[in-house]
Amino acid sequence: MRRKLERVVSRRPSASDRLVERVQIVLRATAGAKNVDIASRLDISRQKAGRWRDRFAAGGLAGIEKDAPRSGRLPLISKRKRASIVRKTTTETPAHATHWSRASMTAATGVSASTIGRIWRSYGLKPHLSTTFKPSNDRRFAEKVGVTGFV
Repeated sequence: MRRKLERVVSRRPSASDRLVERVQIVLRATAGAKNVDIASRLDISRQKAGRWRDRFAAGGLAGIEKDAPRSGRLPLISKRKRASIVRKTTTETPAHATHWSRASMTAATGVSASTIGRIWRSYGLKPHLSTTFKPSNDRRFAEKVGVTGFV
C-alpha cells in the first residue's frame, strides 16, 4: 500500500493537488507523525490532518480519493406541491385549451415556468405532445406510473 501511495505523490502532475496532499498526510502518519506535526509541516489545520487519517483508516485509498458527499440545497418546492402539479398535469386540462403549457400551469399553481419544466422533465411528462400525451381517466394512474403524493 505504501508503494501505491508513494506513486501518487511521484506522479504529481497527473494527480490532483488535493489527493497529493491527502496522501502526504497518510504517509507522514504511517511514519509515526502526530496530527500537530503533520499540520505544521504541510501548513494545514490539525483537524484536516486527523480527518484524512481517519478516512484512510476507514476506506483505504478509495476513502481519500474523493470528497464525502454533501447534503446539497434543500428543495424549495415541497413534495406535496410537486405531486399536485403532476396530478393536475395528468388528470386535468386547462379551461379553453387542449393541454397544459408552462405558462398556463404557472398561472394555475403559482410556481415559476422553469420549475414547472423541471418537474415535468423529472417525471417524463410532455403535455405539449398531443399525439403521445393524454390525461388519464384511470383512478390508479399514479400508482401505475409510480408518482407519489396523490389522493
